[in-house]
Amino acid sequence: MRILWVKAGKLFPVNTGGRIRTVNILRHLAERNDVTVFSYYQGPRDESYEKELSQHFHNAVFIATHTPGNGSPRLQRSLHYLSKLFLPYPYAVSQFNSRVVRRALHEHLESGRFDVAVCDFLAATLNFPTDLPTPKVLFQHNVEAALWRRQSKTGANPMARLAFILEAAKMKRYEPKAIGKFDHVVAVSEIDRRLMNEISDVPITVVPTGVDLEKFSRKTASPGDDPIVLFTGTMDWEANIDGIEYFCKEIWPRILVEMPGAKLRIVGRDPDTRVKNLKSPAVDVTGTVPSIIEYLEEAAVVIVPLRIGGGTRLKIYEAMAMGKAIVSTSVGAEGLDVHPGRDIVLADEPDGFARCVIDLLRNRNVRLKFGIEAVKTASRYDWKVIAERFEQVLSTTVGLPAKTGHLS
Repeated sequence: MRILWVKAGKLFPVNTGGRIRTVNILRHLAERNDVTVFSYYQGPRDESYEKELSQHFHNAVFIATHTPGNGSPRLQRSLHYLSKLFLPYPYAVSQFNSRVVRRALHEHLESGRFDVAVCDFLAATLNFPTDLPTPKVLFQHNVEAALWRRQSKTGANPMARLAFILEAAKMKRYEPKAIGKFDHVVAVSEIDRRLMNEISDVPITVVPTGVDLEKFSRKTASPGDDPIVLFTGTMDWEANIDGIEYFCKEIWPRILVEMPGAKLRIVGRDPDTRVKNLKSPAVDVTGTVPSIIEYLEEAAVVIVPLRIGGGTRLKIYEAMAMGKAIVSTSVGAEGLDVHPGRDIVLADEPDGFARCVIDLLRNRNVRLKFGIEAVKTASRYDWKVIAERFEQVLSTTVGLPAKTGHLS
């Protein structure tokens, strides 16, 4: 197949859940398909990024939009947000809207060079034309309206909550219309598929999250010998900030009462000021690290105390593949093929969450038991298998017979 993959925002470095999912699927798709990555990103032209993307995907198109992005000063980003405030579109989408991108994308799709176009995330949908014959597939990593609605209920800052409420309302109106532009939608969980079915009649197929087994798998579970509790994630993302703040304020003090020697490690790039302020003798905030592997190896318990979410959590499958005992909220593990009480522990109240962590820290054999079952679960979700499922969706959308045999 000749695939045009459209991504708003950069794909490298591969340091967020969405980038990890996309790059791994693209990497395997490109092994036996003609894949062109159409990448447009905010800020000035970044030649080092373009060079890196070209090294991984030879057919690549780049457009720098020169609009404020995550790397821009906070004041500049705030002014850019205010300039879009009265538009009917949510800012998560309108910030990526570009006349130059629309024109270039229209030319690519009109050329007849592609069998199918993939819109990666909802962010690029405003730039997608609706009147061209090329079949179009939307890759929905999250149900955005549900994600913003949850953020509007948990935001600590009153101004941030007001912005979340406004964005949630805009997204509720926009998302069904955007989905309707496409011939097929890929969701990452059955829960997301059901939510989208409530707002659209476009065909939806679930292609679940995967894990790089070559990188993360262990032949035997590693229970960890020191009382180290680990949280991983992109630490400037609101869902992670809210989750770890909640854990440190409501749960961690209860654990320290019974386990005064326990240590919490918060590992992930670009920690927000609210995360940095959590640092204490019992809490380490690392920021960006070269590899998460050594931190997972040393951890006794991995926590996922999320209250905001959507899509699926790669961090859980990565910890499972490493043979870790995991305690999560229901939201944190939502949409994953997990089995509470066997390969993961779920707890939604602070007392219960704290008790589960304490019990696991105290009992190495129980940690080992959960870790062994976690490895079995993760082993079914290698990215090669996931990419093959994605390819089958594209083949069906185009009307081609699905290829047989696993992607190599």
